[in-house]
Amino acid sequence: MPESGSQPKLLCISGSLRSESFNTAVLETIVDKLDGRATCERFDIGTVPHYNADLDTDPALPEVKALKDAIAAADGVVIVTPEYNYSIPGVLKNALDWASRPGYQSVLKDKPVFIATVSGGGTGGVRCQAHLKNVLAAVLAQTFVCPEVAVPTAGQKIENGRLTDETSIKLVMTAVDSFLQTL
Repeated sequence: MPESGSQPKLLCISGSLRSESFNTAVLETIVDKLDGRATCERFDIGTVPHYNADLDTDPALPEVKALKDAIAAADGVVIVTPEYNYSIPGVLKNALDWASRPGYQSVLKDKPVFIATVSGGGTGGVRCQAHLKNVLAAVLAQTFVCPEVAVPTAGQKIENGRLTDETSIKLVMTAVDSFLQTL
């Protein structure tokens, strides 16, 4: 929770590593629209190694420590992700697995999390959201409750690395604004 009178600090995570990612474009649009209303930090989950309990040591690997520190410092987390094979991208699940340790006491416990999905297909990635909500519930995060925020057919709505479709922008930002009110 931000201090009285200060802007909330958000950790922004794209579930896609692709250089021209639709998800990163939507995430960057959110960051642009929140300018002056929230402090947004981005984290590249591609830097985190594959989860291996043998590597889950104290002190933590530097990349894992950076992820956990970024989550701990944030008032809330914004995740914008694609859907891969009706589920969560492996790289995002991997980051959540690392962040979930130690079990039931992780930096994700009680952390407010906002979810949006973006897809080139017609469903916008909504099937991923159910799986992601289950994973976040398992790690005791506080997933923001709202109708699914999904941007379908994103290839037609992204230009120069930003979401340009006004209807989609309104959908996303109305939900993000509501999320901010809970922090």
